[in-house]
Amino acid sequence: MQAKETLFADLMQGRAQQFQVPLYQRTYSWTEKHLKQLWNDILEQALLLESGDRSASTHFLGSVVLAPSPQNDATFPRWLVVDGQQRLTTLSLALAAIRDHVADTAPVEAQRIDEQYLINKWKSGADRLRLLPTQADRAQFAAHVRGPLTGQGPGSGIATAYAFFRRKLVEADDPAAPQDVFRIEQAITSRLALVAVTAERGDNVHRIFESLNNTGLKLSQADLLRNYLFMRLRTRGEHVYETYWLPLQDSLGNDELEQLMWLQLVLDGDDRVRRQDLYAAQQRRFEDAGAGEEEIERYIRELHRRSAHFRRLLHPGEEPDPAVRAALSRLEAWQAAVTHPALMLLLDRRERGELDASETARALSYVESFLVRRMICRVPTNNLNRIFQAVPAQLPLDVPVTEGLRRLLSSENRFWPDDAELREKIRTAPFYQYGRWQQRKLVLQRLEESYEHPEPVDFASAQLTIEHVMPQSPGDAWLSALGEEATGGEAPEELHARFQHTLGNLTLTGVNAELSNHPFDRKQDLLRGSHLEMNRRIAATERWGVREILARADELADRAIALWPAPLRGVGRAERSRDWQLAHQVLAALPHGTWTSYGDLAAFLGSGAQAVGNHLANTPGVVNAYRVLTSDGRVSDGFRWTAPQEPGSDDVRSRLAGDGVRFTATGAADPAQRLTADDLAALLAGTDDDRTDGEDPAWDGTAAQPPGEETRAQRFFRQLAADDSPGTVEAVRALFTHWEELGGWIGHGAGHVTTSAYLMLGEAGGPGRGIWPMTLYPGAGRGGTAEVVFQYMAVREPFTDRALRAGLLARLNALEGVDIPEGKLELRPNIRLSLVAQEGNRKLLAETLTWFRDRWVARGAS
Repeated sequence: MQAKETLFADLMQGRAQQFQVPLYQRTYSWTEKHLKQLWNDILEQALLLESGDRSASTHFLGSVVLAPSPQNDATFPRWLVVDGQQRLTTLSLALAAIRDHVADTAPVEAQRIDEQYLINKWKSGADRLRLLPTQADRAQFAAHVRGPLTGQGPGSGIATAYAFFRRKLVEADDPAAPQDVFRIEQAITSRLALVAVTAERGDNVHRIFESLNNTGLKLSQADLLRNYLFMRLRTRGEHVYETYWLPLQDSLGNDELEQLMWLQLVLDGDDRVRRQDLYAAQQRRFEDAGAGEEEIERYIRELHRRSAHFRRLLHPGEEPDPAVRAALSRLEAWQAAVTHPALMLLLDRRERGELDASETARALSYVESFLVRRMICRVPTNNLNRIFQAVPAQLPLDVPVTEGLRRLLSSENRFWPDDAELREKIRTAPFYQYGRWQQRKLVLQRLEESYEHPEPVDFASAQLTIEHVMPQSPGDAWLSALGEEATGGEAPEELHARFQHTLGNLTLTGVNAELSNHPFDRKQDLLRGSHLEMNRRIAATERWGVREILARADELADRAIALWPAPLRGVGRAERSRDWQLAHQVLAALPHGTWTSYGDLAAFLGSGAQAVGNHLANTPGVVNAYRVLTSDGRVSDGFRWTAPQEPGSDDVRSRLAGDGVRFTATGAADPAQRLTADDLAALLAGTDDDRTDGEDPAWDGTAAQPPGEETRAQRFFRQLAADDSPGTVEAVRALFTHWEELGGWIGHGAGHVTTSAYLMLGEAGGPGRGIWPMTLYPGAGRGGTAEVVFQYMAVREPFTDRALRAGLLARLNALEGVDIPEGKLELRPNIRLSLVAQEGNRKLLAETLTWFRDRWVARGAS
């Protein structure tokens, strides 16, 4: 047996060879959770390459255990992959995605990647593949290696992983966080370390595998560094421990202490250090400086001093200055831990006398503005860590600290939107679909506070939710009024889709749901009685349509510009193309068997359908551009391929069929497979349980309700009965009873606009602690719905297994009147609750919920 550290490039490239996954191995099984972690590791290594830090360690990916294949021969070595096939398969798919990403713009480089890592150029058949998966995965893997695919099958982990990397590479092209694709390739091939264990004939490879995977309890980075420090304090250890360390340990938890240690490294100028490398980085600093007891004591003393600053970030109430306390409270409510390096720097400089409290508050307002303006303008957040971690090392030294921070955040590629862009996005961008619900609510709260009402609302105790003035599900009266404003052949539904989620149409309210979808004149009565000034102003208008939404957007833009300072002018600023980058990202994320329309994509972007069509027609290399169709599901008359296609693959309808899109008898794409603007937003929203309006499910629908008031459960059924038939209400009650008999419980959302109901399994106290197959909503004028939460199941065991989610889909589709496309397995499709009133459907749904419960109960069995 031989074991040595190697790199993916050294393992895979060179002479013709093949790595064969034995038939007894499990199929490819990495989920998006594994893929995201690997991608983050790859990007970290790419950043280290960009920085030119040759001393930085590579990232250890794990082991690969190889044994000679029975088919081995001297001219063409073949190896059995006893362990490590998941890693090798994933890295190969990532390189295939990079190859296809650059194929149009750099075909020579694409060929190089292919021949170095993926294929044996002079071999044919199965021997052409450098990695040969099990038979179950082989066809899909081979199809992707032969790529680029013109149509990939659903349900395959191989296809899912490849699509993940294609999507992430599109994101990496974002001008707000540019990544060199070939640097990413280099990170994969030369910065991910593997231990290759090569067995010889007669070696027990399974025993080798077991010993490599025998792990114990790991110490945290803080534990390792603490042990190192006090081992070096031979004479001063007890004094330092009692004077500095014990109070420090008492004031912060272990995780918080580790974060503070990392922040101290960043504040000392190490703007590339990763938290998981804290111990090694700090140890190296001590040893490079020849640190003795005095230097180590100074380090711990400084850690103790800065702990007071760190506690103020975690607990803003401990800050004595009112203006600074308010600013820190807003940043803490924003969940802006990413800004901690900059905030720690400001508090440190204040303590040193370099700025006073008012200057500190002003500097904090720049940080808040940077976050809020970027969120409103939909700037991706994936580079915020990098931006703020660099602040201590890059802060200009020739100006005061506050202005230096503003200058730094205003500079090129940091993308702090100016007043013109902020105003435009407040008018046109679907604000409701971006950011966390807490952040959206905080923006509206700050805008309300800007009216300086003599009796301001106590937002901490008020139960307010975000309300659409023009409702999300408009009735005929709303659509008729919109039709009067439609121009250029735009349908009222398209006009509604463009403006429903914009900031000008949103407010905060605590009113009940009965009137949420009713005509504006009925809403006015409620809004007039509101304590919020913004609602009184809405109620004072005679009507509510596009003109009023845009007028209010302009007013809110004026207030936003006054609240959140603009970046400095004259600092080098890159041109933006984020809206189109967002379009590229969401198109790359389209699931198999789905399509969208120009209008849907335009509404998602806050743009116009014609502008979307022009962009797609004139921009080469946009993934899935051909899956954008007219609103009736047809290929646009003006569609043209932007690059030459392989013979036989230039027929759009054939390509769509290959991607799983079905067609009706009239030749239109199946409308059930169409993704709306809301669906597109959900694709990029991730799988966090980030509920609209931040609902907090209660165990029995009575939590947080004052005595004598209507419970959440009562409110849910009242709202349901106002809109659905008695048969539907009775069927839902029976469904809840069945679920509770199965050992589940019903969690009711706290939203006042719509009180939802969750079919929960697991620990009470919130869906993050359990799992739920669906959420039920009263219809508020359009009939109740059951939202099937495939998107949330995808990160909760055992439904991380796509085959199980597909099994649930098949069972739901057995209900009469239900036809959920497989492409919506990554989303949250709806079923009309009225269907449950049918006896056959009620029985099938009960059986489906029993099956779901059984899969969850058996999740730990193997």
